Amino acid sequence: MKKIRIIKIMVDVGMTVVLLLLMPYLLIGDKFHEIIGSMIAVLFILHHILNRKWLAHLFRGKYTAYRILQTFFVTVVLVCMIGSVVSGIVMSQYVFAFLPIKGGWALARKTHMLCAYWGLFGMALHLGLHWNMMLGMGKKLWKKWEVLVKWLMRFMAGGIAVYGIYAFYAKRIADYLFLRTEFVFLDFKEPLWHVLLDYVAILCLFAVVGHYLGRLLLYRKQDMGRNGAAVRKK
Repeated sequence: MKKIRIIKIMVDVGMTVVLLLLMPYLLIGDKFHEIIGSMIAVLFILHHILNRKWLAHLFRGKYTAYRILQTFFVTVVLVCMIGSVVSGIVMSQYVFAFLPIKGGWALARKTHMLCAYWGLFGMALHLGLHWNMMLGMGKKLWKKWEVLVKWLMRFMAGGIAVYGIYAFYAKRIADYLFLRTEFVFLDFKEPLWHVLLDYVAILCLFAVVGHYLGRLLLYRKQDMGRNGAAVRKK
């Protein structure tokens, strides 16, 4: 595997881990939340530098339904990340406290919540679209057991996603996505690891949705291609 690809994987994994750590901010403290929030901003910039070729071809070529969906998810994550960083800087009491920013807390808090949860939603769907790519990179590691590992991972992802449905409702994620409340409610008696596992399950749930949505669009494209070829033969 090329070094650049390894670096890309490490950056993407790092972004995912940091994002999950950012969600239960009341349990980790404001200072640590700001520090790792700054880390994800740096990783996000690095991610786009490493994937600059994709950005360079953004306005080139034909846009299929799959590519439109992929670009939409990337745009959602980009907008949410910018919104999270800007609103986070406005509310900062530690890392960016030296900046002469006054007021705007009410709007910044709402923006931060919306961007955090829609960003999680968008990133999970984006990861789901790249599931086959991740499997492809791992084939060399489990070549002899490819079919077994593939089905094992499907069952694991399915099981985690089912629990993710429960966690989605238990954690009231819909309330935060649609701003039905302006504050995040967490049970301080619940261990941090348990909260993180709930968010991992929610991430997996939307990744599975993104994966099969992408497969559906690719299947339709292939089916239309076969039908078109059959018509031309006639």
